[in-house]
Amino acid sequence: MIVHADYTHPTPDQPVLRGITRGTMRLLFRGLIRPGVPVPAQRVILRLLTATMPMAGGVQRSRELIAGRSCEWHRAPNSAGKVILYLHGGAYLIGSPATHRGIASGIAIRSNRDVCVIDYRLAPEHPFPAARDDAVAAYRDLLTRGYEPADIVLAGDSAGGHLALITALELAAQGQPMPGALVCFSPVVDFTAEDMHTPPAGDPLLNKSWIEQAADLFCPSGMDRRDPGLSPINGELAQLPRLLIQVGEDELLLNDSLRLASQAREAGVEVQLERYPECWHVFQANTGLLKVADTALDRVATFLSMA
Repeated sequence: MIVHADYTHPTPDQPVLRGITRGTMRLLFRGLIRPGVPVPAQRVILRLLTATMPMAGGVQRSRELIAGRSCEWHRAPNSAGKVILYLHGGAYLIGSPATHRGIASGIAIRSNRDVCVIDYRLAPEHPFPAARDDAVAAYRDLLTRGYEPADIVLAGDSAGGHLALITALELAAQGQPMPGALVCFSPVVDFTAEDMHTPPAGDPLLNKSWIEQAADLFCPSGMDRRDPGLSPINGELAQLPRLLIQVGEDELLLNDSLRLASQAREAGVEVQLERYPECWHVFQANTGLLKVADTALDRVATFLSMA
């Protein structure tokens, strides 16, 4: 698929460390987080795998409530009174604020914005639209706290990127003021999974069977998976605010990002698409370890500074 990229990262360095990281993820994440492993066990495994990820220094972390849901705040020392509502990934089955502390603190310290990571409800206990309802409620809570819409960013990775998109579309449908920007790392945009990429190097993180399991548990029975609530690629994209998309070349969901960038541009949205060769799904989570992940988060801060 040929889509204009506003930035393509050079072939990243640290080949030995990247190779070790890739192999470790293939062995532990892809090997342990898969169908056949109970979802509660998958959640514990992810928490253990992310427990030692480095966090940015100088950021104050606190556990609080937002719209009745638990959340973690990462407050930058020189915060400019702006906030990022971060929606973690994990296929709507796993993940929590605790599993995404590295990426949240990394964004906070670089952007000088406070980052709020909400612990939204997960499937299969709470299928669609529970997570979207939680995210919408959290956004509205931020408004009641005095944040201007233009000073709020919706951001997320993977399923969290999907949640950022469907939350923005739902806010528009409700007539709510739109956030200042969206930041999506490798977002899911099409729950039909009809246009998945097959990277020559393989995807060390995702496998199709796990994606299918997640979709079956998240999507309500009988609901058309082409519905914009599940597949935002079919929504009214012209309503979206300015949008940053970052995606690795070695991942199954590459085409989701490319299609989103193309169709959002056609709808008149200001889009910045960034492609990262030899990188995998949500490689940004390796900030503090891989230089390419640090560069990606630096570029998030630059994008937000241009608002």
